[in-house]
Amino acid sequence: MEKLDHIDRRILAILQRDASLSLEELGERIGLSRNAVWRRVKALEESGVIRARVALLDPEKLGLGLTVFMMIRAERHTPDWLEKFTRATRDMPEILGAYRMTGDLDYLIRARVADVKAYDRLYKDLIARVELHDVSSSFVMEETKETTALPV
Repeated sequence: MEKLDHIDRRILAILQRDASLSLEELGERIGLSRNAVWRRVKALEESGVIRARVALLDPEKLGLGLTVFMMIRAERHTPDWLEKFTRATRDMPEILGAYRMTGDLDYLIRARVADVKAYDRLYKDLIARVELHDVSSSFVMEETKETTALPV
């Protein structure tokens, strides 16, 4: 873990909420000069703590109103299968996250699609790309919390 002081943590907390702030605005909120803030942000970027600055989009307004979690059990557990699965999930833009799991599941996929019909296309596309033993899916009925902000 990176050694971060309280000022770095404040910078990160603020930038997670609004990465569009100018260095001047950020400095005003923290009580540092523009140059001091620039040096800290640059160091956080160079160390990889800040990986990217992105725009968060509203999925509903883009016609992607359905979140689906796909629970995957793999038929095989070989390096070539894993490479194929990884490539398939990375190449499918509807898949927002793919995670190798402990316990009964092998993988958990989080995806965003327009509707159940679009999910069915995603499912068929995935099973055409990689051999799976079992796929079970759950659809999100209500999001009670969704954030990208890490607890710094």
